[in-house]
Amino acid sequence: MIELKYLSKTFQMKDGAVKALQNINLTIPDGAIYGIIGMSGAGKSTLVRCINLLERPTGGSVVIDGVAMETLSPASLRKRRREITMIFQQFNLLMQRSCLKNICFPMELAGVKKAEAEKRAMELLEMVGLERGYYDRYPHEFSGGQRQRIGIARALAVEPEFVICDEPVSALDVSVQAQIVNLLEDLRAKFGIAMLFIAHDIAVVEYLSDRIMVMTRGKIVETGGAEEVCKNPKHPYTKELIA
Repeated sequence: MIELKYLSKTFQMKDGAVKALQNINLTIPDGAIYGIIGMSGAGKSTLVRCINLLERPTGGSVVIDGVAMETLSPASLRKRRREITMIFQQFNLLMQRSCLKNICFPMELAGVKKAEAEKRAMELLEMVGLERGYYDRYPHEFSGGQRQRIGIARALAVEPEFVICDEPVSALDVSVQAQIVNLLEDLRAKFGIAMLFIAHDIAVVEYLSDRIMVMTRGKIVETGGAEEVCKNPKHPYTKELIA
């Protein structure tokens, strides 16, 4: 379970302080998919970076399975980060590595033996619909949807407890978006992984998520069941997004 307790982040700029996150409170149970929607500048990307402590919060705490992330030693934090993987909008694949070796990369960092890593990578690629004929191809040889499938397989390589999906379908055509969203839903059902799905496309978030948080100016202004928030929004900003 992941808990964000009064999470805040302030950036000191030349012309003053910018409050990127303001007292974010959020609990994501094991196996749940929570969606966050909001326009650019809402604080979504900062939130992601604070969850895995790539950005240190100014205040508050990130607690995973009862352990506060900010209290960990550098070595313990690196180990804990392997349990929190990410799927990115722009895929972030290593262009000089083949499809198979992209999947193996996080396992190499975790000290998994080569033969074991390759076996798991092959299993994951088959699971996301990329079988043997794709193993030795390089990222530039794949379509956007195929690259995202590689990104999903890579995110699952180290058997994470929690996956952050940061605008994972925004760069894809609508028909491909549906394929990726359905794949994520299938993988959640298979592995029971908790996910935080961040996007600005309300329809996609509503379809995939158990609960939705609406974010603007560093604050969560509305939260509730996916259908409840989308069909009966309460906050003026949510109403504006839905409209």
